Amino acid sequence: MAAPEEPELSQAQTEKLLQFQDLTGLESMDQCRRTLEQHNWNIEAAVQDRLNEQEGVPSVFNPPPSRPLQVNTADHRVYSYIVSRPQPRGLLGWSYYLIMLPFRFTYYTLLDIFRFALRFIRPDPRGRVTDPVGDVVSFIHSFEESYGRSHPVFYQGTYSQALNDAKRELRYLLVYLHGEDHQDTDEFCRSTLCTEEVITFLNTRMLFWACSTSKPEGYRVSQALRENTYPFLAMIMLKDRKMTVVGRLEGLIQPEDLINQLTFIMEANQTYLMSERLEREERNQTQVLRQQQDEAYLASLRADQEKERKKREEQEQRRQEEEKVRQTALAEERRRRTLEEEKERKSECLPPEPPADDAESVKIVFKLPNDTRVERRFLFGQSLTVIYDFLFSLKETPEKFQIVTNFPRRVLPCLPTEQQPNPPTLKEAGLSRSEVLFVQDLTDD
Repeated sequence: MAAPEEPELSQAQTEKLLQFQDLTGLESMDQCRRTLEQHNWNIEAAVQDRLNEQEGVPSVFNPPPSRPLQVNTADHRVYSYIVSRPQPRGLLGWSYYLIMLPFRFTYYTLLDIFRFALRFIRPDPRGRVTDPVGDVVSFIHSFEESYGRSHPVFYQGTYSQALNDAKRELRYLLVYLHGEDHQDTDEFCRSTLCTEEVITFLNTRMLFWACSTSKPEGYRVSQALRENTYPFLAMIMLKDRKMTVVGRLEGLIQPEDLINQLTFIMEANQTYLMSERLEREERNQTQVLRQQQDEAYLASLRADQEKERKKREEQEQRRQEEEKVRQTALAEERRRRTLEEEKERKSECLPPEPPADDAESVKIVFKLPNDTRVERRFLFGQSLTVIYDFLFSLKETPEKFQIVTNFPRRVLPCLPTEQQPNPPTLKEAGLSRSEVLFVQDLTDD
């Protein structure tokens, strides 16, 4: 029986899947999808649960056996530093401790029973995150109302955004979970977190994200990091291409001790951060080199394409010029043949030359532009057009010409015009029995 096909992902789910894979470094897309589906596609909770597993703490979907949580301080992957509360000193201190012990035991036992019973009546509202940024901003305002504005610069964004920025900028991220009901919280905020040396150290060395565990966003992060007590601090950095918890500080820690512990954690992991910076720089250089090679290839390709285009244009231009010359030669040949045919036709249509003893004949000597002479006889009654057609039929005669008398100099109207559609006869033109006429070339004109 074939396994049922998984439903297709929406565009938003696909983007979350790729972002989750980038943040966690998981190679299996199926594992990334299963993890996100377990967290109802809540990427912040999924990332925190994944970081929790890397830290050595089981996933919230695979809870450990019911036993006290043990912090493995020998685990070299996560440095843990827990500050225990001071023991009572002297007879008076032990007396007060023993007297208050039954009351504290009774109070916390009843409080735990009440909270446990309340879960069956009303689910914990912190389990549903609707406005993570609003939770962080609300905590910052509440913190400033209680402890003033002199504090480290809080990251004003979600925990996931802080992780992204720390990864992108290759910086340490210090996470502070604020337990409002814990007895050491107020002293830690006033005596440690808001001191000048701690403020300067945190602002210059790392990103600082904080939220109250009474807020849904803070509660979700606390479920991922699994703190033992408050105040709780976790140092996170990019290690082996994954955002990893590299240090945990729990309990009421003093300013100098806090700075020393954070410095120790940073120095112990500095090589990983430097390795990540070198690797990222190498990737960037490789990317820049590849981009330069691509640009050089594209420039070379464009240059080759431009050369090819110019070559095609030159070939096309030569082809057009050759075609133009060929067409001109063909046109000139057609014109020449047409002219020859016209000359032959004119020659065939000429009337016969009259005899020399004809009283109506006129002897005309024509001087051509090439200094040759042509002699022929015509009749007085013939039109000047006959003279023009005779000269036109000669091979030596130019294509365009006019006939001019010598003295007085005048152009004979051999061709019909609008004013004179019928050219005059030789007699009407005033020619004598013997004439010398000049043929003037008009081809250039």
